[in-house]
Amino acid sequence: MLGPTRLLVALALAPLLVFGAPADFAVQPEADQTRLAASSDGLDWRKSGWADPRLGGGQMLDFTLPDLGEPINVIISGLSDPFILTHEGLHRYAKSIGFSEECLGMHMGNLHEADLGDGDGRKVEQFLARQHYFPIWGTCWESLRGGNHFRAWRQNGTEANSGAWFLAASKEKYVGEHHTIDDDGYNLGRDFIVERAAAGGRWKNRWWKADVEWKEGLLEPGSEGVNHDIEQDGRVAILTVRRL
Repeated sequence: MLGPTRLLVALALAPLLVFGAPADFAVQPEADQTRLAASSDGLDWRKSGWADPRLGGGQMLDFTLPDLGEPINVIISGLSDPFILTHEGLHRYAKSIGFSEECLGMHMGNLHEADLGDGDGRKVEQFLARQHYFPIWGTCWESLRGGNHFRAWRQNGTEANSGAWFLAASKEKYVGEHHTIDDDGYNLGRDFIVERAAAGGRWKNRWWKADVEWKEGLLEPGSEGVNHDIEQDGRVAILTVRRL
């Protein structure tokens, strides 16, 4: 015979035994558990130095046109030299790998937006750098001849304040072809940055060199949703830039 205490416990548990656990205690399907685990890992930007924008409602294509975008294919990790994570620092670092500000400080082309899933929603590009062919007016030549360039956005919203820079890199044609992207321009633009960053470079008295990690799965390979209908391989380069 049950004592008074055990009887009360049995009566309290009876609904669970008859009707099953309430929704709040239900065991989640394996697929949901996997998704939540991936979300937790992806948003742990303190360890990775960046957060997957998709987990916060963003995407790895920028917003070039209402239904088309260009791939965000390089990430400068928030674990990099803290100076580079500032606006001034990114400008100086860009110069160390062969880029600089736009010709005479004048912007050419549309302003692109990106949603990095950090809680800020869509934000306008914060830096547009063009290949610097030679010391004086070097980016002006890029504006005419074509070449490599990148747009940058910083992931620093309230939901994912990693400080990482997200770059959309590409190689474009000369002005006579309206600066359209080269046939393999998204891959080529990304690889140009990666090669320079891995080799190391300097601007004035500062030297940097990057460790490179390649990520797949952040971007879908192919041309679906991609501006100019140009295919790209879906690979994203994660750069951790060290000051030497």
